Amino acid sequence: MSEQEPLAPVAAWRAVAACFLSCWVLLARRWVHLPRERVGTRIRFADGTAARVYRETRLGSGLAKDPCMLVVAFRLRLVRGPGHALFRAESLLNTPLFVGFPGFTSKLWLAHDKDGNYRGLYEWDGPRRAEHYARSLWRVLALVSVPGSIRYTVLPGLRRDDVLADPGLIEGAAREDDAPDWWRVTDETPP
Repeated sequence: MSEQEPLAPVAAWRAVAACFLSCWVLLARRWVHLPRERVGTRIRFADGTAARVYRETRLGSGLAKDPCMLVVAFRLRLVRGPGHALFRAESLLNTPLFVGFPGFTSKLWLAHDKDGNYRGLYEWDGPRRAEHYARSLWRVLALVSVPGSIRYTVLPGLRRDDVLADPGLIEGAAREDDAPDWWRVTDETPP
């Protein structure tokens, strides 16, 4: 995994703009789906936190040819109490900021945990594409997030749904930094 930092501003905003334009084609062709099967599922992490899935976004079948799991986390600035419900409702409008990125297949949107961290659990087609997306997204998230709260992990060769069904699949995944296991799924409880 490379050092965690955003892409250069011009490259990141160019990628976000291209994604935004591609999104409208995908929406017009009805390739973007919002399945409800996992909504309400509670996912626990090795750092002792847990969060509830409040939305899923899937492109086509949602399956990648070169699968990798991407976990992104951030903490919003100035959002407290009822503001979280407002953010979750508004966040559907953020779909054009990720669904058109090359390699996107699916995303589980997780509500904030006890520490105020939001997470996205993605399946991505290709680890390099996932890394490019995460580093581009960083520029968008930096506008609304607590400084220093944005982080991501790319887990090559793993399907997100397989990891949720059997968290032991990520036991061999190692991080090069000293970050706690905020990204390591330990349990999934269906709604």
